[in-house]
Amino acid sequence: MAERRIALFGGTFDPIHLGHTTVADAAAEHIGAEKVIFVPAKRSPLKAFFPEAGDQDRLAMIKLAISGNRNFDLSDYELTKPGPSYTLETVGYFQSRFGADASIYWLIGADGLEDLPHWHLVVELIDRCTVAVMYRAGLGPPDFSKFRSQWGARHIEKLQQNVIKTPLIDISSTEVRRRLAAGRDVSEMVCEKVLQYIHERGLYGAHRDR
Repeated sequence: MAERRIALFGGTFDPIHLGHTTVADAAAEHIGAEKVIFVPAKRSPLKAFFPEAGDQDRLAMIKLAISGNRNFDLSDYELTKPGPSYTLETVGYFQSRFGADASIYWLIGADGLEDLPHWHLVVELIDRCTVAVMYRAGLGPPDFSKFRSQWGARHIEKLQQNVIKTPLIDISSTEVRRRLAAGRDVSEMVCEKVLQYIHERGLYGAHRDR
């Protein structure tokens, strides 16, 4: 029986944009994952502020953005659990859910690499699942060598073996929010259904009558 591969894609998704869905699709193909599960966070333990949009709005936007892809799924696990969300705990939850015959992959963008040493029990996380680092626009290949003294050669080798080259999509949620607040067009950055939802709800300073 072939090994099942499940990819988890965490983040605040504030809002989800076409860069998120494009790289997730490419990563799933590279890994051979049967499913990519989007796991929105209530708040990153490394950030002092909460996302601008509420939990239910972010869930609704993700549902709209992934509705056309049967390989995409959504989990509210981190939004409903009390306290801060640690990736290691989330991985453990999905390992229990899918069982021992499934390999769990955690997708992160290369721009998040600098924060990785500050993650909760990161060495244990690297051991427990496959942390797959994706290229992002404007960045060179991830360089793990500077972490060798902290994590050891075995963990560095595992990370290097799971680098995923994805389409270089230069979109960020921060830029989407800025443009919306300024009344600028973001139709090439977010899917049409998500944009309609944002305007209907007046999120990020967008006008309802647009």
